[in-house]
Amino acid sequence: MPPSERFDHDVTTTCGYCGVGCRLEAHAVDGRVVSIAPALDGPANRGHTCLKGRFAHGFSRKRERLRTPLIRAADGDLRAASWDEAIALIARELSRIRDTSGPDAIAGLASSRATNEDCYVMQRLMRAAIGTHNIDNCSRVCHSPTSWALRQSFGLSGATGSFDDIEHADAAILIGANPTEGHPVAGARIKQATLRGLQLVTIDPRRIELSDYGVLHLSPRPGSNAAVMLGLAHVVARDGLVDHPFLDARTEGYDAVEDLLADYAPADVQRISGIPAGDLERAAHIYAEAENASLLWGLGVTEHKYGSEVVRLICNLALMCGKVGRPGSALLPLRGQNNVQGSSDMGALPDTFTGYQSVADEDVAQRFEARWGVSMKRERGLKIPEMFDAAVAGELKAMYIFGEDVAQTDPNTTHVVAALDALEFLVVQDIFCNETTRYADVVLPASSFLEKRGTFTNAERRIQLVEAAIEPPGEARTDFDILLAVSAALGHEMPFASPSDAMDEIAALTPDWAGVSHERVGRRGLQWPVAADGTDSPILYGSRFELPGGRARFAALPYKPPGSEADDEFPLVLVTGRRLEHYNAGTMTRRTGNLELLPSDWLELHPDDAARLWVSDGDLVSVRSAHGRIELPARVTERIEPGHVFTAFHFPEVRTNLLIGSSADVNTSCPEYKVVAVDVRPVAEQASRMPAIAAAP
Repeated sequence: MPPSERFDHDVTTTCGYCGVGCRLEAHAVDGRVVSIAPALDGPANRGHTCLKGRFAHGFSRKRERLRTPLIRAADGDLRAASWDEAIALIARELSRIRDTSGPDAIAGLASSRATNEDCYVMQRLMRAAIGTHNIDNCSRVCHSPTSWALRQSFGLSGATGSFDDIEHADAAILIGANPTEGHPVAGARIKQATLRGLQLVTIDPRRIELSDYGVLHLSPRPGSNAAVMLGLAHVVARDGLVDHPFLDARTEGYDAVEDLLADYAPADVQRISGIPAGDLERAAHIYAEAENASLLWGLGVTEHKYGSEVVRLICNLALMCGKVGRPGSALLPLRGQNNVQGSSDMGALPDTFTGYQSVADEDVAQRFEARWGVSMKRERGLKIPEMFDAAVAGELKAMYIFGEDVAQTDPNTTHVVAALDALEFLVVQDIFCNETTRYADVVLPASSFLEKRGTFTNAERRIQLVEAAIEPPGEARTDFDILLAVSAALGHEMPFASPSDAMDEIAALTPDWAGVSHERVGRRGLQWPVAADGTDSPILYGSRFELPGGRARFAALPYKPPGSEADDEFPLVLVTGRRLEHYNAGTMTRRTGNLELLPSDWLELHPDDAARLWVSDGDLVSVRSAHGRIELPARVTERIEPGHVFTAFHFPEVRTNLLIGSSADVNTSCPEYKVVAVDVRPVAEQASRMPAIAAAP
């Protein structure tokens, strides 16, 4: 039976989970999504999808979906309210705070799960309706170091190529990412490429699945990535593998880097990182001697005190070998959420408008002011960590949080909760009640990716269409319509009848998006920059870099120790990451059959550490840092190196981020999730059978 006879409504849309951007065919009956299949012509997924994209859609019809606005009553409980009442209260309270304390007493967070158009109207709401640049998004706590570093080194804030470059590469280095769990379809493409001859080098404190398919695995101490990259570059320079014609024609600043590299001989890097000198040398030769080689990285690179500097060192290595700007030689950051690239592209950042145009640039600011009919200041607003600090200090009075459960996902949970509790007024717009809605004065029922129209931008800069398969449940509305209504109530009407209209304004104001429209995006998408005639850019920097003079910039950055290191009190180092079955805070996946596949989390530790601690597989253990304590079962495995432990953050009952402190990237304030000194012990009822625990050697 053909699909049109089996289903009431079929749409081709884009997945709302990770940053791969799989194209999907969603099939609905009686207003419910009943099945999802991969689109055969999806440019990123090529007819494949993972168990999240294909099967984890049941959350859309869960009874606990938010279906009506909620307002905090005098007794402290949330009660149902009408849209008119909720929006009137939001407008009244935000206007009061703006008028009495100034617009900068208010801040907003846009959602990297939402569309480009949603994020655009959110940042316009904050800037034009409220009058503040206090707008940010969750890229702050994941890939803001990538964005910053790529702009500094090359000029643009995105991958230099496409996932297709994986197939064109002869070799690749994958550092600080576990794609088969965090980005399964991209992970499968890497795995298939290795079976066809790709020489893969994996660099991670854990032996990830792809390590079994690669030719070499390097396991560095957490926080030593910079030393590893400098060591690789040292070998390239020492062994005559530098592409000097490329350097001379297209780069600047290499001499300072060459001087710095003298301090990072493989033996020196071995002392810092623990990686055998011979393995480091072999990895450098695999990358440099390949005709075409790519570099891929994830949060294991960026979520460090010097994450942005490590990304610049990754760029250095590519430039030294001339492996930029051609098929098979790409730099591919593996973005976490479905639209974390797009939310930043859309100007949901405190220092830039759309396309990373600075709020301090007079010509740019005047162009936006003329279009919106407002005046704006030229100084940047607050980043997410600064927002929480300002709330605790009493300087920030209100927040509008859209699609982010910051009370679960952000670091130093105790501090985040104190900030939310200190606010005079908090609006949360989401699809379920969560840890953050506990502190909200108004909760607005939003729409999932299956219930909206617009575009997402994936990890390869590909702008792709999103189509609604079903309507939002109950009285819930699309995020686009909610934000337009709130802005209008605050006195700023936006002239958009549909998300397509918003995209037209984005294109008019953003040179790198000049040729983008919903009609042109079509089924295969467009990779920005997109010229006015619709020509897009699958590969960047083929002839010039987007910096003054057209040359890329090297960065002479030495290794510096991480913000947290093991000691006698906290002798182990915790690394956090993702599991295949779940996604981020688990808001969606924990409400599907995926919860049966993975109903809870555990702490991975090496057999040597388990024996020293008298911990057996399955024992409940206490994990304590300088900032908090959690309990969860132990799993003993050789996938983790001695001295390290690992867990994820998908389950609110575990509250992993209680352990994370305030250490953050020096350039972007991205939290240092990946290096946390901890103490692990069996819980009290198990402790009677163990002797006193000695400190780790």
